[in-house]
Order: sequence, then structure tokens, then C-alpha cells
Amino acid sequence: MPRYKLTIEYDGTAYCGWQRQKNGMSVQETIEIALQAFCGEDVTLFGAGRTDAGVHATGQVAHVDIPKLWRTDTVRDALNARLREEGGVAILSAELVPETFDARFSARKRHYLYRILNRRPPPSILKGQVWWCWKRLDVEAMDRAAKRLLGTHDFNTFRSVNCQAKSPVRTLERLDVVRGPGEEVHIHASAQSFLHNQIRSFAGSLKLVGEHRWSEADLVAALESRDRKRCGPVAPPDGLYLTRVDYAALDLSSAALETSSAPPSGEGNAEEIGDGGVGEE
Repeated sequence: MPRYKLTIEYDGTAYCGWQRQKNGMSVQETIEIALQAFCGEDVTLFGAGRTDAGVHATGQVAHVDIPKLWRTDTVRDALNARLREEGGVAILSAELVPETFDARFSARKRHYLYRILNRRPPPSILKGQVWWCWKRLDVEAMDRAAKRLLGTHDFNTFRSVNCQAKSPVRTLERLDVVRGPGEEVHIHASAQSFLHNQIRSFAGSLKLVGEHRWSEADLVAALESRDRKRCGPVAPPDGLYLTRVDYAALDLSSAALETSSAPPSGEGNAEEIGDGGVGEE
């Protein structure tokens, strides 16, 4: 069957997360319902990253096998016509890709943004979209401390106690803290994969540095302790966004796009590459 790569934007506020759940509507299920209406039969969507309830995306990627070959703009527009009533999900693009492409396992790098609203008045329009921190943050100190986390480490301190990953070792390629537009502070993080709650744990700990409640040495000591109890507060999901997923260049020749007998993908345990999972949240 033809395989399509979908790039997806969503406001995670009203959803129980990306992955199908028994206790609420997920982003995955919402799109699968639209796909079923479009295709006339049930299909399964496979995502690059599993985001938690309340986490957003401006560049989530998923793939789906559709029984019939359609123009890519037709797929995008037909799904958006059905998703428009939901209001929280949009398909930014649809691309025809080889059946060897897998949104999860083909991913080379995942990029996240964490938004902090750093001002005295609480958010109104941005409520649910940012973490409100009213104390003035020392962004330069936060960024210096963040650089101490770069590279390959055992990040057990900065992962959820419910994280199912077999190994807490990850290679962090980017962790920048900068002043964003308006009165926002932005934390940018990039890696091939993240542990569950890793970026939100970084954000909460770096906030302590920004408030001068922790020193750079305190952050390093927390990392080296490999003790979850030494982590700072876990930042709320509101400010976290999956912004982009990187892949190797695809072979889009007609031969490569011919359907094959490749076996269907499986979601598995969505925590990390190598242990059967995919992303941060």
C-alpha cells in the first residue's frame, strides 16, 4: 500500500497525549478517525514521538499506509476538512514515501522547545501554552549550566520514575537557554531520543539555577548522583513542544515508491530508540 509521511501540528491541551489511551481522546486516535472517514476502512498511524497529555507539537511526524494512491495535497486537505471541527489538530503536509520509511525508527534527531513566560502578571492568552515563572530568571546562568549537561551521560536523575527505557544513558546534542520574544525564556533541546520527562526535568532544574537557588555545581552534582530525588521540580507539560524530527534524505524515485511486501510497523514501547521507543514525553 502507498505510505504517506504526515507532518502534524497540535495543541495538546485537550488531549490525553499522542498515543491511544483507554481514558480519553488522544491525538493519534483523532487523526485515525479522520483517516477512517477518508479511506473507508481502519488504518493505523505511527508517530515519531509520544507526547504526554498537555504537550504540544509544531512538527510531529507520523506515517500511515493508505489503501489507495492519492495526491498528497488531497490527503492533507481531506484530513484537515475532517479535523477542522476538532480545532486542535492540523496536518501541515503529506508526502508519499518509500515503505522502508518509518516515522519512529528512521528518525535521526528530535528537537523540542520549552517555553517559559517570565513576567509578574500571569498568562491569559498564553494560558496552557507556557510555564509561568514570575521571578526574574538569570538566563545567562541557566545557559551556562545547561552546557554542562551536553554529551553522553547517565541521565537517571532527569527521568520519570515510570520511565520504561532499559538504559538511562543518552547523548544530548543541544541544550540552549535564550531570551525569546516578548517576556519568554526558551529552552531548546535536541537528541536522537530522550527519556520520559527528561526535558521537563531539565526545565525545572534550570529554573532553580535561573532563580539562583541552585548553582551550576548543584546541577552537575544532581546529574552525577544518578538519583531521581536530586532532580529539581518537573516543569508542567504546557510549555513543551515537539518542533521537528530529522530524517536522512529519502529516495523519492518512482521505483522506491512502488509498494512492497515490507511488514507493517509496530508502536511497541514508546520510550526510546534501541529499547523500543521514540521520544521525550
